[in-house]
Formats: sequence, C-alpha cells, structure tokens
Amino acid sequence: QVQVVESGGGLVQPGGSLRLSCAASGSSVSIDALEWYRQAPGKQREWFGVISSGEDPLVADSVKDRFTISRGIAKNTAYLQMNSLKPEDTAVYYCYAQSAGMYYWGKGTLVTVSS
Repeated sequence: QVQVVESGGGLVQPGGSLRLSCAASGSSVSIDALEWYRQAPGKQREWFGVISSGEDPLVADSVKDRFTISRGIAKNTAYLQMNSLKPEDTAVYYCYAQSAGMYYWGKGTLVTVSS
C-alpha cells in the first residue's frame, strides 16, 4: 500500500508564497505520477497539476502563471511552489499518487490565504 502525505500548508497573506510537499511511501513499486488537487469550501475538487516520471510537469491554465510543480530531492516526492497567492486559492490541497494502476489520496493540507 502507498501512503501519501502532504505538508506545508498554513495561513498566508494575499500575495505571499507557500511551498507544499508531497511524499509517497510504503510501496514496493515506483510511483508513476503525483497529481495535485484542491478543494475550496463549497466547490468541487479541482485537478490542477501532475508530475510523472520522465515527463515535464503539467499545470492547469488556471494556476500555471503562479504555481510550479517540481520533483523532490527524495524519491517519490514532489514540491508545489505557490506564488502570488490569492484568497480564492484557499482550499485543502491534496496529493494523489498513481502506482501500478492504483490511486492513493493524501489527507490534504489546508492553505488559507487571508489578511
């Protein structure tokens, strides 16, 4: 089984930055991809990024000018750099791991953008 853990969320003022991390562990096979989702209060969960082995990160148009996904230093990890944060970015941010055809959700980390 794969355990997915996000970290780095918190309270940040508008215009600020946060760096989230995602770490997947517990699998005997490689992680094929780490995807990023977020769910704002009262809204559906939204996909906004993915990083796969051997491929360039892909970020949704809605955030691509401000968010950057990169591979982490450790194996099966990823970073999400969020700049110029806006109040509408407030959401629970989830990492979603793909491994051997299976999918695993993290518990999410809350990002609150507010003065």
